[in-house]
Amino acid sequence: MKYSITILLCLVTSTFSFSQESISAKLIDSTNQKPIAFANISFGKKSGVISNSNGDFQIHFKKKISTKDSLFISCLGYRNKSIPVLDFTDNIIFLSQKSIELDEVLVSNKTFTTEEIIEKVNQNLKMNYGFDFDKSKLFYRESYFNKITKNSIDVKESTIPEFNQKFIDSIMTIMPKEADDYTEILGELFTKSAEEETNKLDIIKASHLYDKKKEVSFEGLEKRFNDIFKKHIKRDSYFKIKSGIFGTKEEIDSSFFDSADNKVKKEKEQTEAFLKEQKKREQERKENFLKYRKRTITNLKHDSFIFEDSHLNFLEKSKKYDFEILDYLFLNNNFVYKMSFEPKRGADYKGTLYINTDDFAIIRVDYENIKPIRNFRLLGISYQEKTHNGTLIYSKNGTGVYTLKYAESENENNFGIKRPLKIIEKNKNVKGRRKQNELSTDLHFIMSNITRKELVVFESESIDNATFSAYTETPNVSPTYLPAYDPKFWEGHNVIEPNQAIKDFKSID
Repeated sequence: MKYSITILLCLVTSTFSFSQESISAKLIDSTNQKPIAFANISFGKKSGVISNSNGDFQIHFKKKISTKDSLFISCLGYRNKSIPVLDFTDNIIFLSQKSIELDEVLVSNKTFTTEEIIEKVNQNLKMNYGFDFDKSKLFYRESYFNKITKNSIDVKESTIPEFNQKFIDSIMTIMPKEADDYTEILGELFTKSAEEETNKLDIIKASHLYDKKKEVSFEGLEKRFNDIFKKHIKRDSYFKIKSGIFGTKEEIDSSFFDSADNKVKKEKEQTEAFLKEQKKREQERKENFLKYRKRTITNLKHDSFIFEDSHLNFLEKSKKYDFEILDYLFLNNNFVYKMSFEPKRGADYKGTLYINTDDFAIIRVDYENIKPIRNFRLLGISYQEKTHNGTLIYSKNGTGVYTLKYAESENENNFGIKRPLKIIEKNKNVKGRRKQNELSTDLHFIMSNITRKELVVFESESIDNATFSAYTETPNVSPTYLPAYDPKFWEGHNVIEPNQAIKDFKSID
């Protein structure tokens, strides 16, 4: 039976490829035939990748391969494996589980209680982890999934005949109910750790995979709106927008009523200014892309237990948690405690810790929330941060300190609105009452979104203040739009191997 499963896997998984430039393969547990996630695959001292959640990886080589070159594979709970690169013949790599007898651990370490282990982790925290100048080469992927389960606008009253239920329903129909979005970045992050950490990001390359056709386009509706407005709305009017006790005032742009000839004349006069403005906006887009992605990467790193005020506060507030030793594992000739942590009062997360028994460094943590993180409901508006789970993995660098190797975080949020909405046209320059027109509706929207963030650090090195100061951050990259997954886009670069959903993504024709 085992051999038939192996043959099936080899037939189905045809991702293996080898040349002088790259290798692709899948890691499989030799006992249960399950894929092995988050294994380290290293080539030389600096180059390496990590397997994705499906056990897949691809590694690119920057030098000519010789008979002396090997891939070194290591993973918690498994025997290390070294394979000469030129000997690769299969697309499936099997790793064997490494069991440990308790006596083996006791020979190298005295018996510690969970309280003593956590205390030693705290004592060694600053010594074990890098809090100095650092430069890391990284790959970041953000996957966003949005789903609308309810979108309705009921027209209660309309003094403009064209703004009827049928017209509103036609607008709701063109709104996409689901949309996926993937952003990927390859870059280098310069970090200066101090009382207030400073980061500089150099984006080498970026992509944005999504379906442009699922962006709501109002080009067709715009003309209909314009015709209706010009027919019923006065040039010097203003709008009063109300939702229950809340309201705001909006002026009407007078250029909206310009004739076609006037618009053409203005557009001609403003062509040069328009091009200048377009160039300015493109630069602002690059600046905002760099600024936002640097912030999200920094926030993902700061989700870690090594920082104060992290949501993973099982070290800072250990008395709020119960700890239990579940097992002993093996990684790179070191014994590892596998410990669970569960809240006993006032905490939001539970999970599993993997702690080196020698230096008491946490090398991995898997976590998930046990209750909604935020739950807001007031006056017809609701918001819930439903789930938050993730993984953090650390490994030793060349200077003997632990730095972040991999981070994953997934959040699911729900949002809803069920409120009345009135749009009233008023005009203070006409005789009689100011109210000219009114559109009264009831809104009901429910949507959910899932955001998954992944960060892998391929290389990490210590730098000094001079190196950090010498680099000037330059916003010169905009993400390349991809309507479908393109395996050649990241060719020659080490990245996180995409999952099947990304590989299958294709815009609707």
